[in-house]
Amino acid sequence: MDKYYQVGKIVNTQGLRGEVRIVAITDFPEERFHNGQRLYIMTQPQPTPVTVAKSRKQKGMWIVKFKEFDDINQVEPFKGMDLRVAATDQQQLAADEYYYHDIIGMKIIDYNNGEELGVVREILSPGANDVWVVARPGKKDVLLPFIKSVVLKVNVTDQQAIVDIPDGLIDDED
Repeated sequence: MDKYYQVGKIVNTQGLRGEVRIVAITDFPEERFHNGQRLYIMTQPQPTPVTVAKSRKQKGMWIVKFKEFDDINQVEPFKGMDLRVAATDQQQLAADEYYYHDIIGMKIIDYNNGEELGVVREILSPGANDVWVVARPGKKDVLLPFIKSVVLKVNVTDQQAIVDIPDGLIDDED
């Protein structure tokens, strides 16, 4: 079975000629939505392959025309559906860069005592750096900034990261 990763969500149609409005869920929208890019609309029972004919950014969204569709009635059923890329089409990242799906579910180990802090539940992107939301059993989540002084080592293969928790970051008081 093929593996797919979400790069956007089709939120509406645009005009009468089969264009769709997409909210990008990727760090590489220019590459994901460029002419000739192969994507998959997550229809049932199996994904519908599509090829980007043209795209443009407009008001924080991407307007995309697929080669396979020329009419609003053909793309109307896709509203609300995920748009994904095949795992085999993923872009290679630099050594210190990671895909969200590589990090979510990863065990977080405290550098100071070797104990497992919890598991990354979610990644937030509020500004200058990402923030990993670490779920801890029976305790409050920890918001861990993804910066070099805190996240010391990431091992995608073993699904764990070694972190140095700054003083005051964890508040277990009620």
